Amino acid sequence: MLFRRIYQFIIVYAVFLSILLVVKKGLSLSDYVIPGLALILETAVHMSAGFFTDVMDTLSVAILGQIISIFLAFFVGILGRKSSWAGSMIRVTAYNIQAYPIVALAPIIFILLGDGFLSRLLIAAMICYFPLLLSVLGVMAAPVENIEHFYITTGRMRWQLEVKIRAFENLSKLTTVIAGSATLAMAGTIVAEFIAANAGIGYSIRIALYQSDLAAILTALFMIGIVISVYQGILETLGEMVKAKWGSENKGELL
Repeated sequence: MLFRRIYQFIIVYAVFLSILLVVKKGLSLSDYVIPGLALILETAVHMSAGFFTDVMDTLSVAILGQIISIFLAFFVGILGRKSSWAGSMIRVTAYNIQAYPIVALAPIIFILLGDGFLSRLLIAAMICYFPLLLSVLGVMAAPVENIEHFYITTGRMRWQLEVKIRAFENLSKLTTVIAGSATLAMAGTIVAEFIAANAGIGYSIRIALYQSDLAAILTALFMIGIVISVYQGILETLGEMVKAKWGSENKGELL
C-alpha cells in the first residue's frame, strides 16, 4: 500500500510535468516562464536537501495538528451523538462553523498570534478538524439497532459500550477518514506558512513565487507529494492493522 501510494503520485506528477512541458514547447515559452526539464533537474539537485528539511518541518506541525483534531473530533462527536437538545445543538454548531472558510479566518489568527509555530498548528488543526468532526458525528449519531437493542433490554448499555459498538461497526470508515485527514492537515499547514510564516515548505514556496522561480516550486511540490504519500501510506497500513487486530479479537463475540 505504501509503495502504491508513492508510484501513483509519481505517475500523476509526471503527467502534470509532461503537460507543462508540452505547453512550453507548443507556445515557445522561455525558461523564465516555464523552465525546461534540464533546469528543473538542476534546481532539484541543488535544492532538494533544503526542501526536504522544510517539508519535514511542515509535516511535524501537520501531524501534531492532526492528532489534536482527531481527539477534538471524537470528543465533540461523542458529546453530540445523542438526539437530545444538547446533542442537536452541538451538531448544528459544528455544521454552521464549517460554513466559514478557514483561509478567510487565517489572517485573524495571524493578527492575534503572529507568525510562528502556534499559528501554523492552529490553522492545520482547524482545517483538518471539521471534516473529521462531521464524519465522527455521522458515525456516533447513527445507532446500531440490532446490536444496541440487546444491551439496552438487558440493562447493560453504558455510554462507553455504545461508543465502542458504533466505532467498531464503522471502523473502516473511521480509519479511512483519519488517513485522508493527513492531506488536509498538510495542506492547512502549508497554507498557514504561505500566508504569513517564517519556516516550513509553504514559506519556501512563497519565496520562490516572489522570485518567479517555477523550477523551485515544482521541486517543492514533488517533495511535498512524496512525503505526504509516504505518511498517508503509513496511516493506511496502520489502519488495516487496527481493523485486522480488532476484528480478530472480537471475532465470534460481541465486543
